[in-house]
Amino acid sequence: MAGHTLEIVDLEFPEGANVILGQAHFVKTVEDLYEAVAVSAPGSRFGLAFAEASGPRLVRSEGTDSELKSVAERNILRLGCGHAFLIVLGDAWPIQVLPAVRSVPEVCSIYCATSNPVKVLVARSGESAGVAAILDGESPLAVESAEDASSRMELLRRFGYKR
Repeated sequence: MAGHTLEIVDLEFPEGANVILGQAHFVKTVEDLYEAVAVSAPGSRFGLAFAEASGPRLVRSEGTDSELKSVAERNILRLGCGHAFLIVLGDAWPIQVLPAVRSVPEVCSIYCATSNPVKVLVARSGESAGVAAILDGESPLAVESAEDASSRMELLRRFGYKR
């Protein structure tokens, strides 16, 4: 398979940040994703970037925070995957914005939404590249105990997600 490779690319983002990696289409994606995040998490700090797959093949970006916008741009350039987008959230959680992100007409797939370390398996062929798989965080060590389940339920109530 000459000219075809698989490469693992580590996403690099600030500690405490959350990321959403996905695939979309059309140049309008950047503005629509900006609006989806801004409306879902008003006043939040975020940056996002989208890789065009044809024409000038630019990385288009928006955001409310220049540092997070630069982080998104650098990661999307390193991935090099056409139509990939990355949202970097500084003080919001994916659970707050995912429904709105999913509703953006250009969004085709969401690969991950996490604050864990992320490795992306990228398939490359000639001038094209695509996301083949996501490695999100670390492998599990055990099945939760009754005490672990109780702690999980308590955490969800403390955060206000359950009554």
